[in-house]
Amino acid sequence: MAQTEDMVQLLTPSGELATDGVAAEYLQYVEALSDEDLRGFHRDMVRSRAFDTEAENLQRQGQMALWPPNRGQEAAQVGSARAARRQDHIFPAYREHAVGMIRGLDPLKLIEMMRGNSHGGWDPAETGNFHLYTLVIGSHALHATGYAMGIGLDGKTGTGDAERDEAVIVYFGDGATSQGDVSEAFVFAASYQTPQVFFIQNNQWAISVPVSVQSRIPLYLRPRGFGIPSVQVDGNDVLASYAVSAKHLDDARAGRGPSLIEAMTYRMGAHTTSDDPTKYRTNDETESWRARDPITRFEAYLRGRGESDAFFASIAEEAADLAADVRRRTLELQAPPASVAFEHVYSEPHPVTQSQYEWLREYEASLGGDA
Repeated sequence: MAQTEDMVQLLTPSGELATDGVAAEYLQYVEALSDEDLRGFHRDMVRSRAFDTEAENLQRQGQMALWPPNRGQEAAQVGSARAARRQDHIFPAYREHAVGMIRGLDPLKLIEMMRGNSHGGWDPAETGNFHLYTLVIGSHALHATGYAMGIGLDGKTGTGDAERDEAVIVYFGDGATSQGDVSEAFVFAASYQTPQVFFIQNNQWAISVPVSVQSRIPLYLRPRGFGIPSVQVDGNDVLASYAVSAKHLDDARAGRGPSLIEAMTYRMGAHTTSDDPTKYRTNDETESWRARDPITRFEAYLRGRGESDAFFASIAEEAADLAADVRRRTLELQAPPASVAFEHVYSEPHPVTQSQYEWLREYEASLGGDA
């Protein structure tokens, strides 16, 4: 599905700032960014890509059964994640690696999950309210909406206190919009005027099905039929992603109800490492999007502002160190004890799971093993 004339874009593919026609309500957020904020955007994107590349390499070398790459989608993730406040709750799908890292998630947690060392049971309270990955496509849109309903019913929005008011942002891809759970989430969000933002990363392909087959209209128009306002943004433009997300999250916290953002981006790699995109994508298509690489675009913008070679070299070195650290710790991982399967099933210890674990431990002991 092609971009529309209404798409919000602040950086051209060549990295030039172009604000003509961009609403002032979005521009104010970009104008408030400091030089350090801008450097942070670049750092987040480069670190995320380095981690993602290393994780894919580790999978190819037999260290994981599966990996979902996010190469090319860094700007959509970094911009939106940086727009969220610490009290906001984030519901990812299974490709939001950059978002998790920004919220404080140790990236090794993602390796452990894809490797089978854990069920992904990190504690959202320790990861900046970054909730668990969801491999059941679209189902978490309902989880996020239910949580947002709770925030609204508990009076945690619309108080006017920016440091206290909360919002929810839920990420999913273009393919998930074909799932009934997403439409049901729209119904409840509109009915309860939930404080949330639906964030579609339209990476053009639902595995091997193009967006043009899934929807005859741009995806950002779909929620309007439910009474939810929406906007399309250039998902390879980190400034546009940040500004639009910040504005809509502010609206959600202020009690103005839900909205949807469709970020137009591209999945440069495979859907997952079990997929072969050369079977359904052309080289010309991939190369046309490679020319719109979000990191290259933003680096050109920063260089135009006077950032030095030394700055970019230091970020590249930091990213390489991160990748090396992830590799080292992955290779050091040991098989987890059976007790891990019983952790984080409930928020508090539960007698049923405890008795199940005790039974397993006794059974393993009877066989000469150790659970």
